[in-house]
Amino acid sequence: MEFVENKEVEKEQLKAIFKDMLKYSPSKLCGMLGNAIIVPVYTSLLSPEQYGLYSISIAMLSFLCILFSDWVGLSGLRFFRQHQLTQDMPKYLTTIVLMLMSNLALMVLVAFIFRHNFYSFFHVPVKYFAAILILIIPVAARALLSQLLRAQLKSLSFTITTILNQFTSILLSVFFVKYFNLGAMGLLLGMGVSISLIDLLLVYQSNILSWFKFQKIEWHSMFPIFKYGIPIAATSLSAWIINQSNKFIMNSIHGFSQVGIVGVAYGLTLPLLMTIFSIITVAAIPRIINMYEERIDVRPIISRFAGYFVLVALPVILVISMYSVDYVSMFSSNDKFDVAFQLIPYFAFGTFFMALTDYTTLQYHLANKTYIDFIIKLISGISNIVLNILLIPKYGLIGVGVATLVANFLYFLLSVIIVLPNLALKFPVKTLGKMLVAFVPFGITYYIFNNVIHLPAIIEMIGLLVVYYVFYAVLSLLKLNKEN
Repeated sequence: MEFVENKEVEKEQLKAIFKDMLKYSPSKLCGMLGNAIIVPVYTSLLSPEQYGLYSISIAMLSFLCILFSDWVGLSGLRFFRQHQLTQDMPKYLTTIVLMLMSNLALMVLVAFIFRHNFYSFFHVPVKYFAAILILIIPVAARALLSQLLRAQLKSLSFTITTILNQFTSILLSVFFVKYFNLGAMGLLLGMGVSISLIDLLLVYQSNILSWFKFQKIEWHSMFPIFKYGIPIAATSLSAWIINQSNKFIMNSIHGFSQVGIVGVAYGLTLPLLMTIFSIITVAAIPRIINMYEERIDVRPIISRFAGYFVLVALPVILVISMYSVDYVSMFSSNDKFDVAFQLIPYFAFGTFFMALTDYTTLQYHLANKTYIDFIIKLISGISNIVLNILLIPKYGLIGVGVATLVANFLYFLLSVIIVLPNLALKFPVKTLGKMLVAFVPFGITYYIFNNVIHLPAIIEMIGLLVVYYVFYAVLSLLKLNKEN
């Protein structure tokens, strides 16, 4: 397939992506705020054991979503533009919706037949298992409808929905826990009610009813969706193994209380950081897919945004890791969870490498070769399980952290090594060079804070980031003036 470089289109899409980023930013910033609120609020309401049960339940919910629903929504995004161009949207949407409904029916059947295996493997009480099976229905609908909004480039609608969902979930969860004394079950109930209401709003925003008509399905049209989506499910399952399986292994060795500690460290890193880091990808990927379908060379634009990500993310990750004790104390309202600081550097850098692979693995999604993504993430997931089994009994929480970081870095490394023809990315060398220079005053400032001036931790953290970004901006301006 021939792809041509088109500077004019690239420039136009860059402007459009930045505009979309501004539109998505409120949802992501509010999402980050919501995730930041969740940990102190929920840890104040629940004991470590109850928080551990909640963490296990959410991990199991994500496991079932990966197998039966998430990949359908992602397929809806990937092929939306293709079917829009061929003007066969009713048939396409009928196919997607039917696949989702069939998957959920299959999930219920499998869950019923193998329910005892689920109980013993996940160590989840029966009533929580039943609640999760009910909760996945509105969650699956939200996943599909949200991807359809992204495919239609309705960034403002996506933003509004995400913000409403985030805060209604928190408010309803607190209501059920505090006034009905439901414990971890109250959090699941609050999520279920909130997401069900949001689904109704998404149906209206996506305008799916105006397109959707039951039509005879040509079964051969499902093959590309399965070919694209099944490897994504397998890949996501491997990611789940990297970031969630440690909770189940920890539970089987040390019980729910230690899972609660892992859940706090996880809640203060991956969902919190990925929410803000994904501002770039949530805006860029739909437009990159459109460019690729129109035979435009997308490598320069992907490389550019990968550089932007590293520029924004690395200093934040570094500061959080350097102040991990203070960072956990800021967000945990229960001192029983303070020990989670041990995991923060490992989980934070693991999140960094995982987010960076959104750019290095995009090549597999564009070329519809998601099986490669699956293979390399499976290798990383297996390494994670092995390391957890070997390290947790001896090193406890530190073993969880090391296993997670190694697995995420291995995934990133393999995605850099295995490159498809015509999709190789150029590393943003100039950006990385300016970053290295900006880290010099950053390091000097940190030395001053440690040895000369002692300020509140939050002031020092913000100060370090300000110093870094100001010096980077000065370097960029000097280079721009020199070029002019």
